[in-house]
Formats: sequence, structure tokens, C-alpha cells
Amino acid sequence: MTEILLPTLAALIGTAFGGLITYFTQRQQLSHNLQILKETYKTDFMAEETAKHFLSHKSHIDRSFDVLQKHLGGFEDDELRKILVRAGAIRVYREDGSEWWRLLSRMDEYIDRKKTISKAY
Repeated sequence: MTEILLPTLAALIGTAFGGLITYFTQRQQLSHNLQILKETYKTDFMAEETAKHFLSHKSHIDRSFDVLQKHLGGFEDDELRKILVRAGAIRVYREDGSEWWRLLSRMDEYIDRKKTISKAY
């Protein structure tokens, strides 16, 4: 019985140890690949973060496209719109036809603020 159990146990331990090594190696490689991707597309990542920063300002729920374009220079109009969408923003138009953007995650805040303003009148 010991002759069968000992090699089986050794094989099981070896397989488990090999599996752990593979897991940690692949995890490290994935982290490294993610870092390379971030460096490759750093401009896009930073543009999204900057857009989120401007659209997350506590007193300004939405921003005009002109203001965003001014602060996020170097992008064509449609390219900037794609960056804003990736950042989680939606486009709205004002009555005067101007283009404004706000984060979808702030829609509840926008609605609450609009209700508060309409109650004041």
C-alpha cells in the first residue's frame, strides 16, 4: 500500500507545486502586459482621466464641448468625442444648439438639481 501511496502523493504534490508556479508566472506576465498596454496608449488613458476629472467637478455637472476641447487639446473633434464616451459621458444639446457633455453616473444629481431649481420658481 505504501508503494502505491508514496508515488501518488509525490505526483500530486509536484502537480500542485507546478500549478502554483504557473499561476504566479502568468499573473506576473499579465501584469507586465497590462503595464505595456498602458504605456502604449498612455495619451488615451490620460485623456480619459482628464475628461473624467473635468466632468466630475462638484459644482459643474456638465461642460461645454468647447471648454473640454480647450483643456484637452491635440485631438480632432470626433476623436475627443470618442474619448468622452469611453470616459462614461453622454452628449446633450442646449436650446441654443451648443454641445454639452456630462457623466452618465451624474444623471441623478443633474435631475435632482433641476428639480430644486424648478421648485424655486
